[in-house]
Amino acid sequence: MSRLPIIAGNWKMNNTVKETKALLTELLPLVKDAACEIVICVPYTSIAAAKKLMRGTNVKLGAENVHWAEKGAFTGEISADMLKELKVAYVIIGHSERRQYFGETDETVNKRVKAALSRKLKPIICVGETLAERESGRTDEVVIGQTKGAFDGIAKRELKNIVIAYEPVWAIGTGRTATADDADNTIAVIRKAVKKLYGSAAAEDIRIQYGGSMNAKNADELMAKPNIDGGLIGGASLKAVDFAKIVSAAK
Repeated sequence: MSRLPIIAGNWKMNNTVKETKALLTELLPLVKDAACEIVICVPYTSIAAAKKLMRGTNVKLGAENVHWAEKGAFTGEISADMLKELKVAYVIIGHSERRQYFGETDETVNKRVKAALSRKLKPIICVGETLAERESGRTDEVVIGQTKGAFDGIAKRELKNIVIAYEPVWAIGTGRTATADDADNTIAVIRKAVKKLYGSAAAEDIRIQYGGSMNAKNADELMAKPNIDGGLIGGASLKAVDFAKIVSAAK
């Protein structure tokens, strides 16, 4: 398999600038010899401090959201140009918490993806089902629909700049995790959806992470699966030693 694993930390609404400096100072030496790509997605207030500490390291900087408009009356939002100016490389789009609490839809995810790509930001596009959808047997339908929606109008040449994160909503921050086989099987469904849109080679090349409570204890088992190319890490990314253990599992 030629896909380079990618481990991305999603700090969510955690860490002041002071806490950001302390965590990165501890973390960066622990992952300097990693055999995978590493991204840390920080709150907006920590971007400048994180960028300064990451300069010259093997860790890339990410943001947690981006708006689709270049500018305008969108109080509390941030544009792709603003992130680009701060030298952000990656941006999370369509996280389940954005969908659940802030009205994100497949349409707005698609608009944000296009905005990010237009400014050469690399989207980490999140897809995943709720517990009710899983229990009703709709997992495949949901993740295929979200994948199609997110990629509507996206050119094939852009796929090299996109990462997908499969994050079952019921397994985020709950301590529950899909079995390694279940995660791998659902990611295979997402990969087939990409194949239908863009062909076999594109589906084989695109990187798809698992984002449902991957941690230091289960990372080896999950990363051993053929379709899982990394993780979008929430709680465990706030602990340097735990995050470093997950990074070491991504070979």
